[in-house]
Amino acid sequence: MGQWGYQRQHDALDVDGEAEAEQRDALEGARDWVEDHLDRWQPVLPDLNRHVEGAVTRMQYLADHLRRSGERALAECGLRREEHEVLHLLAGNSGQADLTGLAVDLGAAPNAVSELLDVLEQRDLVARTASGGPSPQVVLTDEGRSVWLAAIETAAEEERRLFGVLDWHEQRLLAGLLRQIMLATRSDSESSGASGQE
Repeated sequence: MGQWGYQRQHDALDVDGEAEAEQRDALEGARDWVEDHLDRWQPVLPDLNRHVEGAVTRMQYLADHLRRSGERALAECGLRREEHEVLHLLAGNSGQADLTGLAVDLGAAPNAVSELLDVLEQRDLVARTASGGPSPQVVLTDEGRSVWLAAIETAAEEERRLFGVLDWHEQRLLAGLLRQIMLATRSDSESSGASGQE
């Protein structure tokens, strides 16, 4: 099993108990549909890196799965994606912002944002007040904060369910590995920008 495998199993026994560790070991040998995908394409592409292809395919699937789960969470709370984005931006900005600033953050025209606010205001999720400037102030109401939190919590339930198959050490390891890959994308974009300036 190797030193890491032994150490990880030892940690699992300490953290989760013997039954949970046995379940985790059983999952390690389980196949998912991505393995069939790799088996199909390996003969066609002999140089295919199964580890990279497998990781990328699984990341794509999981990202899509979480996106669909998030959409269901919004639907349960009676929100459209763009409406939730408005509540999310307000919640992250001490509960208020001016209409112009919201439009910039959303990358939308002010009149389109104003129409969104009409719908949210009718549901008492936001309120608009005079700001003394050319753009009205938009305030997140208590009801709006409650609906926003409910949508966040509903989506988080599925995230916890998926990542709950990993113990704390594995979650931390996965987060670190994904961070390394994310940093590589930043390096690539920086080099592309530098090449364009030459």
